Amino acid sequence: MPQYMMLIYGSAENRQTPQEMQAELPKWFAYTQALQDAGVMVAGDALQTIETATTVRVRDGETLITDGPFADTKESLGGYYIIDVPSIDEAIEWAVRSPAARFATIDVRPLADVPR
Repeated sequence: MPQYMMLIYGSAENRQTPQEMQAELPKWFAYTQALQDAGVMVAGDALQTIETATTVRVRDGETLITDGPFADTKESLGGYYIIDVPSIDEAIEWAVRSPAARFATIDVRPLADVPR
């Protein structure tokens, strides 16, 4: 079955308070459990805030390490799920069910089938 990654992007400017995030946790736990119960979840995790990012680039043999994200942006990647479902349509159905669909953007992309 094909695998799809759901990349969850939220506002980098209008973040939830710690109390709001805590109130959302039961919705996320239920959603993750639904993915697991359906047997489609491969992986998934939340990411720490964008301020914790370290950007690494190698240009002309020189390693450049920068604290923070690569570019200023209005949205930041907050987490992801990888699911194993038969079609993009089913992946989209799962994205619609995500608690993030109400306030964030979910980018649904098939994983590339790279020969090993």
